Amino acid sequence: MKETIITQLSAVQQASREIITLSDQTINSLLLSLADSIPAHRDSILQANRKDIERMDPADPMIDRLLLNASRLDAIAADIRNVASLPSPLDAVLEERVLPNGINLKKVTVPIGVIGIIYEARPNVTFDVFALCLKSGNATVLKGGSDAMYSNIAIVELIHSVLKEHGINPDTIYLLPAEREAAAVMLNAVGYIDMIIPRGSQKLIDFVRNNAKVPVIETGAGIVHTYFDKSGELELGTRIIFNAKTRRPSVCNALDTLVIHRDRLSDLPALVKPLLEKQVVLFADEASFSALQGFYTDALLHQAEPEHFGTEFLSLKMSVKTVSSIDEALEHIARYSSRHSEAIIATDPETTATFLKRVDAAVVYANTSTAFTDGAQFGLGAEIGISTQKLHARGPMALKELTTYKWILEGNGQTRPA
Repeated sequence: MKETIITQLSAVQQASREIITLSDQTINSLLLSLADSIPAHRDSILQANRKDIERMDPADPMIDRLLLNASRLDAIAADIRNVASLPSPLDAVLEERVLPNGINLKKVTVPIGVIGIIYEARPNVTFDVFALCLKSGNATVLKGGSDAMYSNIAIVELIHSVLKEHGINPDTIYLLPAEREAAAVMLNAVGYIDMIIPRGSQKLIDFVRNNAKVPVIETGAGIVHTYFDKSGELELGTRIIFNAKTRRPSVCNALDTLVIHRDRLSDLPALVKPLLEKQVVLFADEASFSALQGFYTDALLHQAEPEHFGTEFLSLKMSVKTVSSIDEALEHIARYSSRHSEAIIATDPETTATFLKRVDAAVVYANTSTAFTDGAQFGLGAEIGISTQKLHARGPMALKELTTYKWILEGNGQTRPA
């Protein structure tokens, strides 16, 4: 298997040198053709997706990530069109000046080259990643999870057919075999892949970080907190918490832990009452458990154990932590956060400013839902992931984050003295 994969990666590397010559007009035309082709191939894609769905436990909350349907395919096509409409991130002059010796120096954005994505059961990522990588002049290597194998194969076959129709090398995108052995080859493909982005659970991200020799940007895992301060507005907080927890519980920006000021425990039953509509299971610390007894359904209310904090639930489950001050809230978040998205609900401007300044996360919110951590919501187009680290990219990674830069020096015969 290794030899076959390396041979294909070499072909992808060659394709990356070809697509850098494509005009933005050519890339946009291809992306629009791909978006237009999705409705015509909807039945085959959904049929493949059903084969994947049938292999999953119907009770598995991850099934929502795997599921494709007509409306989701329409949304994917719209995202691809949106990417095509965005300005090219390439050849932007970041810096330019004339040196004292007369040489003209420029710092210009260029593609990274070959970008590898390893991800779990989210076949929409296959479309999103290809669109963003092509628009930014990069070739793509994908390692999807076995759960989405049939869906990913069908999607990449469609992309290959559109590439061929436009006379572009189909090796611009390569889907690795679903077997685990392929991941090991990918993570060690130094010289063939320039950067790897894992998208999925903390377990997947840890595995990639600990085993990769290729440079990695960590994305995806979101252990998300919302702090309800003693100055928080109850009706506003109720709406925010309900949306952040229940809109799509299986995504990385969903709320995992409600942190509440001790002075507002009497409002806690009202604050979480709407969660009963969705049968959200609560794991409450001692103080919040006492406040909720008799108000929240007994079958859904449990006393929190240590493992319920610092957990990305990805389901209709949430922990509740009681604190006595903004400092204690910040300390709890600093201990358990994955540095993805954190929020405060407060009306006191000083408390809000303290939270926004001191929380170490890629995205920090005041009085709104963490569900907005999303490249499209930020006006960036479809995202490739949410970076939770600090080097190169942080937060939603879109077109600009898929470029690097090079220095260009133009002279007229200057030489450097000995």
